[in-house]
This record gives sequence, structure tokens and C-alpha cells, in this order.
Amino acid sequence: MKKKVLFLCTGNSCRSQMAEGWLRQLRGEDFDVFSAGIETHGLNPHAVQVMAEAGVDISQHQSQQLSDLSTQSFDWVVTVCGHAHEHCPVFLGDGQVVHVGFDDPPKLARELGDTEAKLDCYRRVRDEIRVFVENFESRLGQ
Repeated sequence: MKKKVLFLCTGNSCRSQMAEGWLRQLRGEDFDVFSAGIETHGLNPHAVQVMAEAGVDISQHQSQQLSDLSTQSFDWVVTVCGHAHEHCPVFLGDGQVVHVGFDDPPKLARELGDTEAKLDCYRRVRDEIRVFVENFESRLGQ
């Protein structure tokens, strides 16, 4: 039986979407993967673009709130940003809540004028998330 994993971020627009895409692509046979936000901000087009560059299509993902998954139980809830970690609700059941923070690409790119420089911020975080996902269980101490 596949383990269920939820990636949780503030707006479910970028980091949690990338993490869902990577785990689904690299380890989908082992995990049922979900992502959600404390609120929804819509799918970030730069995240979609840089994931596509890496061969992962997240263009059909939907930004959803945690409440949309209220009937699900999870083996792991992974908060990928500090705000979500600080505001993560209590999860009932045997699931483990783990925080693995990644920089916020939109925040990193905000002051940059050049589109390519902005995308480089997203690419860096995308690649950091991939490394985390490639070593998923060991990074969670399992």
C-alpha cells in the first residue's frame, strides 16, 4: 500500500507544487502525493515553466486549500515554508509532520528586473527540492 504524503505551503502556488511534481515523477510508484496551502494563491507560471524545463509537467495541478483534503489521512505532512510550519494545524492519526523549509522563489525574484535572473531563483529552489525528494525517506529520518 502506498504511503500518503502532503506537501504544505502558504499558498500552494510554487514550492509545494514543485515538491508534489517531483515526488510524483520520481517516486510515484511508492507514494500517493498531494499538495495544499493554508490559503490558495493559484499556480505560479514560473514554477510551471522551470518544472517543464526539468521534464516535469505540473501545468494541470490545481492550487488547493488544506480544507479541500480534510477527509484524507497522511503518513507524512511536509511543510516546505516557515509560515505553513508555524500555522500547520494538528493532524489526527499516525501521520508525522516534518518541516523542510525552502526559500520562496517569488520573494527571491521580486527585486530582479531580468526575467532570466528571476527564473534562476525558481530553478535553484526547484533543484533543491529535487535533491530532497530523491532522498525522501532518509531526509525524514525514516
